[in-house]
Parts: sequence; structure tokens; C-alpha cells
Amino acid sequence: MLSRFDAATIHFAQKNGEAMARIALFIIYFWFGSLKVFGLSPANPLVRELLEVTLPMIAPETFIFFFGVLEALIGILFLFKNEWISRVTIAIMWLHMSLTLLPLFILPQIAWSAPFVPTLEGQYIIKNVALIALTIQLAAHMHKKKFL
Repeated sequence: MLSRFDAATIHFAQKNGEAMARIALFIIYFWFGSLKVFGLSPANPLVRELLEVTLPMIAPETFIFFFGVLEALIGILFLFKNEWISRVTIAIMWLHMSLTLLPLFILPQIAWSAPFVPTLEGQYIIKNVALIALTIQLAAHMHKKKFL
């Protein structure tokens, strides 16, 4: 009985895992990006503060709007199973993730309440490790390309 359940679970995961991963990434990226576009994201104050420290010459509202558009676009692109689109999307997403991890190091007063004790904002950022792992799993199933 347990071995049949195990086999069925593995079969389900192999058959549906990629599609579910893509849908999850779409939901997270599109939703969070849309919130930024409409000025409703609870992350906007964090983005503003990071921008003040790193790129103070850029208007926060403009940056947040375009950052939100980029996030929504990344979400939409994850819905396409085309390998070229997937490769580009994952590359853009990893660049995006490198930016979103910055507050852990640049704004420790916001990200940490004590060593190894993240604030709510810190937890919001650290959960991105799961998104990175999910895209690594997607990339692991791509075909190898030969480049010049």
C-alpha cells in the first residue's frame, strides 16, 4: 500500500512538477510585481530605503514602478515552456534575486533583529532562497545547448 502511494506521488511529481513550479513562480512574481506597480506593496518602504543607500539619484516611485513591471514580466515569462525563453527568464530572475538579497547585507538594521534572527522583512527576503532553488530545478531539466 505504502509503495503504491509512493510510486503514485513520484509519478504525479514527475508529470506535473515543472508546470506547478512555473505556475507558482508566475503567481509570486506577477502578484508581487503588480502590487509594486499599483503602489500597494508592503515591500515598497524597503525598496525605497535600499535605493536611498545604493542609487540615491533615482526617483523611488519611478524605480519601484519599473521594478514591479520587471517582476510581473518575469512571472509571465515563466509560463512559457520554450527553452530559450526559460533560459533568459531564469537569468533575469537570478539577477533580480541578487538585488533582492542586498538588504540582508546593506540594511542589516531592517533585515535582522539579532544575529541569525531575521525581522519580518528579513524573512520575506530569505524565502527567496526557495525561489532560487525552484529555478535551479527547472534549469536542471533543460537540454544542454552547444554554443560557438
